[in-house]
Amino acid sequence: MAARIIDGKEIARRMRQEIGGEVTAFREESGVIPHLAAVLVGDDPASAVYVRNKQRDCEAAGIRSTLHRLSDSTEQAELLELIRRLNADRDVHGILVQLPLPGQIDETTILDAVSPVKDVDAFHPENVGRIVQGRPRFLPCTPHGCQRLLVESGVETAGAHAVVLGRSEIVGKPMALLLIQKGEAANATVTVCHSRTRDLASVTRQADILIAAIGKPEFVTREMVKPGAVVIDVGINRLDDGRLVGDVDFEAVREIAGAITPVPGGVGPMTRAMLLRNTLTAATIQAESRD
Repeated sequence: MAARIIDGKEIARRMRQEIGGEVTAFREESGVIPHLAAVLVGDDPASAVYVRNKQRDCEAAGIRSTLHRLSDSTEQAELLELIRRLNADRDVHGILVQLPLPGQIDETTILDAVSPVKDVDAFHPENVGRIVQGRPRFLPCTPHGCQRLLVESGVETAGAHAVVLGRSEIVGKPMALLLIQKGEAANATVTVCHSRTRDLASVTRQADILIAAIGKPEFVTREMVKPGAVVIDVGINRLDDGRLVGDVDFEAVREIAGAITPVPGGVGPMTRAMLLRNTLTAATIQAESRD
């Protein structure tokens, strides 16, 4: 029997409605409109589409969104000055710097420059440290989106063996941290695999929950998945023929998995929904600190 499809698009739609209601209540109580400032450097088409989708989501949820577009020749000092101004702007509650950045700019320097209370991507080392300690200010958008997919799909994580394929700072590492914590959609036994993992397939076949975030199109094959496993595909890759595919061979793996996310329409919409959640949280924190 083919796997149950986890519809991230529909779950994200419901979450946007829920967050939109909370934004309305917050605005009525505080008089503050949550405001997300997005920074896009260069002309990467995928980044431009992603930022545009985020802006639409913000509008639908009642969150103000401002886009700052800079050329691909922008120097690091100029970008740092923009971030300094956004940090100081009391009307801006969240700052999102769209990655990747051009080669002349050091991503770590830029991400570290964003105020921790406006860091709605949860990339700042202060926010990462709070996640490690189990007392987060914000949860990173893509891993949190994966968690919500598990919750909304009724997947039991407590005691389950979760295998995370990939160790990036954006997805792999924080995903493992969230799953190993105490709490909802957590309490799992977690294994992180990467390019140096020996006999990778033998490890992934042990997973009750397999989260693929390796950045290689259709890398995860049927032979790498335990029958009945839940497969969350974080990858998004464009093939030469123009098709978008994930890190999982969807058609083959869906025949053996118990549940699986599609690409597109799985994790992507949830990432954007969690950005709305973090922007509202940021606005709430800043409003309370001013009171």
